[in-house]
Amino acid sequence: MPDPLPAANQPSEPAPAPAPTTPPPPPAPAAAGPVLTVPELALVLLVGPSGCGKSTFALRHFKPTEIVSSDSCRGIVCDDETDQSATREAFDLLHHIVGVRLRRGRLTVVDATNVRADSRKQFIELARAHDVLPVAIVFNLPERVCIERNRHRPGRDFGPHVVRVHCRELRSALRSLRDEGFRYVYVLDSDAAIAGAEVRRTRLWTDKRDDHGPFDLIGDVHGCGDELDALLDRLGYRPDPADGIWRHPAGRRAIFLGDLVDRGPRVVEVVRRVMAMTRAGAALCVPGNHDLKLMRHLRGKTVRITHGLDASIAQIAALPEAERAAFVPEYCTFADRLVSHFVLDDGKLVVAHAGMREDYQGRASARVRDFALYGETTGETDEFGLPVRLDWAASYRGRAYVAYGHTPTVEAEWLNGTINLDTGCVFGGKLSALRYPERELVSVPARRQYVAPAKPLAPPPSERHVAAAAATPAPSLQWRHDDLLHLEDVHGKRVVETRLVPTVTIPPEHAAAALEIMSRFAADPRWLVYLPPTMSPGATSRLPGLLEHPAEVFRYFAESGVARVVCEEKHMGSRAVLVVCRDAEAACRRFGAVNGRRGAIVTRTGRAFFESRAMEEELLERVRAAWSAAGLWAELATDWAVLDAEVLPWNAKARALVEELYAPVGTAGAAALAAARAAAEAATARGVPAGEVAARLAGQANSVDLYRAAYRRYCWEVQGLAGVRVAPFHVLATEGKAHVDRNHLWHLALLARLAAADPTTFLATAHREIPLADPAAVAAGTAWWEELTARGGEGMVVKPLDFVTMGRRGVIQPAVKCRGREYLRIIYGPGYTDPEQLDRLRERGLGHKRSLATREFALGVEALERFARGEPLRRVHECVFGVLALESEPVDPRL
Repeated sequence: MPDPLPAANQPSEPAPAPAPTTPPPPPAPAAAGPVLTVPELALVLLVGPSGCGKSTFALRHFKPTEIVSSDSCRGIVCDDETDQSATREAFDLLHHIVGVRLRRGRLTVVDATNVRADSRKQFIELARAHDVLPVAIVFNLPERVCIERNRHRPGRDFGPHVVRVHCRELRSALRSLRDEGFRYVYVLDSDAAIAGAEVRRTRLWTDKRDDHGPFDLIGDVHGCGDELDALLDRLGYRPDPADGIWRHPAGRRAIFLGDLVDRGPRVVEVVRRVMAMTRAGAALCVPGNHDLKLMRHLRGKTVRITHGLDASIAQIAALPEAERAAFVPEYCTFADRLVSHFVLDDGKLVVAHAGMREDYQGRASARVRDFALYGETTGETDEFGLPVRLDWAASYRGRAYVAYGHTPTVEAEWLNGTINLDTGCVFGGKLSALRYPERELVSVPARRQYVAPAKPLAPPPSERHVAAAAATPAPSLQWRHDDLLHLEDVHGKRVVETRLVPTVTIPPEHAAAALEIMSRFAADPRWLVYLPPTMSPGATSRLPGLLEHPAEVFRYFAESGVARVVCEEKHMGSRAVLVVCRDAEAACRRFGAVNGRRGAIVTRTGRAFFESRAMEEELLERVRAAWSAAGLWAELATDWAVLDAEVLPWNAKARALVEELYAPVGTAGAAALAAARAAAEAATARGVPAGEVAARLAGQANSVDLYRAAYRRYCWEVQGLAGVRVAPFHVLATEGKAHVDRNHLWHLALLARLAAADPTTFLATAHREIPLADPAAVAAGTAWWEELTARGGEGMVVKPLDFVTMGRRGVIQPAVKCRGREYLRIIYGPGYTDPEQLDRLRERGLGHKRSLATREFALGVEALERFARGEPLRRVHECVFGVLALESEPVDPRL
């Protein structure tokens, strides 16, 4: 039978007793009229003839958005709420709206006469299709009252015979409403009852979203009392000396995932332990199929004595008669009151015996309860006589974590945010628990194999398989599933929810561009756990000859409420994300690598940084060695890391860009201007007044020389890795942690230890901390920028001290670049410093670029946090793919 509250006037078991730690609700005040209990998620049908007051009642007790009226739907389809010729189209629309609302989990009230059985049947079917409870509120007023009211209502001139037909059909309906499938039926038979009625919304029994734990979720016990004692002890539970009930001193609670009984040697003790803990508020419990089968047997129902039920029956029969007489009804009542599943912690956690599909979570119906007990089966049996089950977890896309049991497995592993905690204790495996919200697994081995499984928990490995497994680590269940990425996870318009920015929208045309890049050019997607955001420059400077200056950058952060910033030297190299693993086992476990790779280096657009795999491996080995020498594996408790860095020189990655774009401009400009200057000089020699032209050409030639010097400054010859330097500036993530809560000084100090360990490969990033309220410090920061750019440096990047800084309008720019006068020649061309060129460039718009940087930053942080939490790769790629897609958005080319 379904879980939630029973139909009115029908016998049922009471709700489970609340934990004693929860104060009892205050007594309800005396109501002037009947109290109508309505579940928070339900389909409410107002049933009654025209003129009985349904619409007025609905507006008094429900939100206007919760009410779907047949009259309103007529108005929508034909502009006339009284036009009966539009009834069919109006009800098509009404049924569609009701279906959409129920699918989205919204209480829905249908304001129509609903006096015909065939009309009500369609709504009952809708409620069943969406696993919600149907409620009928009947307005059984005298016929004359309804006729009189209609007489005074505009547009209700259809005559009294219509109301008489409605009333006759209603009287017939009163005898059959409960048989039709309504869970609640309320009959209001007077104006006083209607006026005095109180609609009281009640949570479904599955709804424990306001219970935030912490919890310890325990898999199938199956009468393994010794192992349960050991597991509770390891989890920190202790028997209370006062009553013997096991409690946790820190207030944690256990959640038992069902199948307490059958097969094992201590069924009665296990059941008593769990019943006592649930009564005392120290535990919650959901039913398992074995638990309910035993209940049916004890109540005299005919069941098959299979799958270990005989062990429970024998142990209960062995109890002394008086003890048995007390235990049997107590157990039956306990099992009968268990709720199919619970939705906990603001919907972040769902627990059920056999699992719970996303569209069933928090719903109430027989099929939801069946799914919770048995999972999804085909109706067939395998060669072992067991039901053939569909792997619902493989296609799970819900936001909530789902913890379940039912199907024994060798190891508890995460798959798409679900975890099976039945690790076959009774079959000689272990009894497992998940600590929530820590997501920490705790288990104890079985004392022995109590029964042999009908089906082996894992296929017997061959000798060849054993040898291969010893040589190569096996990827996790999640990584085996993530081996294939699905187009629907990235195709079309996407709306990505992030912690920093509520939603980031990816237009379909940008998604298509990113899909093209990912499909044709991207590195192995297993390593693509982060892509860096774009970076906006500061506002344009009005100082003579300058486009960018630190004064505007410092002003932006000060006006945004940032107290301290970090100025970092901007290295003229190529941005790279380095993923490095300590060993092949870590690479396999955390990144699904099965080919021996222990890391990857990718560009900011997700492509392999080096064309040569050997060069990549050599550089990663240097990173690994320096990380080890600095003692960071142990210090950060990790065996992998993701780093953000610049790889120098510029031509190490951008050689083709230099040779095909920048160098040709410089060469052509120098050659053309040399010829032009020669012609001007010849004209002057012939007496032609070309002095002004010659001076202008000399200035242009000087600009070209400065342009060529600018890009040459950032290039030097490299052979293999000889001459290649890495300047890391962010430790993005390590095991279980995205380090976005650390300030930039922490990141720079930690990474400077790599340069100390291997100064040939690594370059520490020079930096200054600037308190913006101190004019002397600001002046010193400006002077440092001038010094950097005077000696040919690119400039600096200014960041708030904290990695993530929130302002009045949301996320403050994570970084703003401030580049030097000569470096900008590479970007804007040799003659950009000409006054007319500078004036044009000063009109560049920053708004869109800053918005883009903020959105990409939010997506990057979200990707790191999802990966650190161990979420499926598709969830990480949703953010990484979003960054790549946003890069195709057009921005002001003057930036």
